[in-house]
Amino acid sequence: MMFSKSLYINIVMRVLLIVLFSAVLGYFAIIDHSLRFSIICILTLVFLTVNLISYLNSTNKKIRFFFDSVRNDDSNLSFPAETRNDALNDLYKSMNKVNHQIQQLKIENRQQEQYFRTLLEHLAAGIITYNDKGFILHANSSARKLLAIDVLTHLKQIERKDQKLFETINSIKPFERKLIGISADGGEIQLSLKATSFKTNENELVILSIQDIKNELDEKEIESWMKLIRVLMHEIMNSITPITSLSESLSNIYSTGGIPVLPEQVNVKTIATTLQGLNVIKEQGKGLMSFVESYRKLTRVPEPEKKLFKVADLMSRVQILYNSLDNINKTNLIISLKKSDLEIFADQNLISQVLINLLKNALEANENNFDGKITIVSSENSGNHSEICVIDNGPGISEENLDEIFVPFFTTRQNGSGIGLSISRQIMRAHGGNLKVRSVPYKETAFCLSF
Repeated sequence: MMFSKSLYINIVMRVLLIVLFSAVLGYFAIIDHSLRFSIICILTLVFLTVNLISYLNSTNKKIRFFFDSVRNDDSNLSFPAETRNDALNDLYKSMNKVNHQIQQLKIENRQQEQYFRTLLEHLAAGIITYNDKGFILHANSSARKLLAIDVLTHLKQIERKDQKLFETINSIKPFERKLIGISADGGEIQLSLKATSFKTNENELVILSIQDIKNELDEKEIESWMKLIRVLMHEIMNSITPITSLSESLSNIYSTGGIPVLPEQVNVKTIATTLQGLNVIKEQGKGLMSFVESYRKLTRVPEPEKKLFKVADLMSRVQILYNSLDNINKTNLIISLKKSDLEIFADQNLISQVLINLLKNALEANENNFDGKITIVSSENSGNHSEICVIDNGPGISEENLDEIFVPFFTTRQNGSGIGLSISRQIMRAHGGNLKVRSVPYKETAFCLSF
């Protein structure tokens, strides 16, 4: 409490005296008609009024001086706690107490600011904070090291270093993520940029995080190649092993100890066995050629011809294509448009191909499900991006297979090629989007196209 009881009593006493002498003045002026006593009362009232005003002004000056000090960030101000005036003593004590609290808050704020600055300096990711005029308010050591700039005060310094990076930073929007490759002393590095913004009283600030993800990308690339090589080796060995074995068996029929047999030793049974073996070799060869052709398809995804179209039109097209598929009678297809006027900028033919592939997979997953249901849902996700999900209630995908299903030629079906999901994901990435999956076995499996 800023004002004390003593201060209130002083003010009340002065006001009561003014009221009292006003009443006495009224008595002498109206009833007693005493000019002398009336003049004395008037002079006393003037004195009391001036005294009250002076007293209030002196107190207000002290309070105004205190708040001016607070406004000017002068927290070292101190007021005497012991004076002859009890009212001022209480007031000064209250002011000193408030001032002490302000000092403590400033100390805590400085400590917290120092803590966060130290924390930023220890982050492996680069952090840059800048305003709408491009002035950099803070850049931690990781950011300066990644950009190879010792002192960062303005975005124009980044422009002199790398024009493409500067343009990317200028065009990045809040909560958007971008990848860019830049040249560095040790070679090219891949940077992941992510921005967020917040408003202050003066202007809008942008916090930009910068990460070198080249090592992570290299590791993922090697891991993907290793998975692909394992699958390729498995498929090729499965095709070549019986061919090699069968060729060796046929060779043994027509030679003994490395010496060819005589024509008269070849009979009808030998010829029939040979023809049968050659047919098997031919079929295995065709299978291997088909496998190679699948690999060619995988590596030759066409460039999307993007156009703006309504998702409702796409769903009508997919419905017609779905009706031409086999074994659709046991499964119920539901199309849900959360936003009827939703539009996407993409290649409608390629997106239709992805959706039909997902619908085929969902049908095959539900072939033994008597209550099979497939739902296509189009909506906007939490990031306001268009999204189309194909959801089924089949047996789902086991957790260990979730990381493998997009690997080329990986399949859990006996007659599957293992390239459908790989091509579908490549098509989505060619659109700048992604194909994601989530699965709860025997409850729900969803493949979502995010644009």
